[in-house]
Amino acid sequence: MARPVQFFLNDRLETVEVDENEILIDTIRERFRLCGTKEGCRTGDCGTCTVLLDGRAVRSCLILTCAVEGKHITTIEGLGNATNVHPIQQAFVDVGAVQCGFCIPGMVLTAKSLLDENHHPTEHEIRIALSGNLCRCTGYEKIIQAVQLASQRMYP
Repeated sequence: MARPVQFFLNDRLETVEVDENEILIDTIRERFRLCGTKEGCRTGDCGTCTVLLDGRAVRSCLILTCAVEGKHITTIEGLGNATNVHPIQQAFVDVGAVQCGFCIPGMVLTAKSLLDENHHPTEHEIRIALSGNLCRCTGYEKIIQAVQLASQRMYP
């Protein structure tokens, strides 16, 4: 049975009719055509579908859209764009942390959640925060360097 759900998506108030079993990743990708949120495992294991829910990194494949009523969702499209690149995104580019790019939106949003809570995380804290985001290309070293660089730039 469909019902209306109202929430903020990238700072814009949206209302959408969804089935009670529809998951957030499907709503984001299929209804709003925001494809930066990647679909990986659909079991919450890979982190490619990470979005910010009220500022906290969450797996959108594990959340029913009905559960986000009144909440704020930020996807990678809401963080920055080609003309207004977010410092975390720029740090990923500057250190060469972007390879195939599939995992990067989730990594960037997880890094944002971490840096919002802890402006100067240790390498260990970065590794712990990113431990739920899988990457097959980089070996994580460049990603960790990118988060460290973003921290330095955002919170000198």
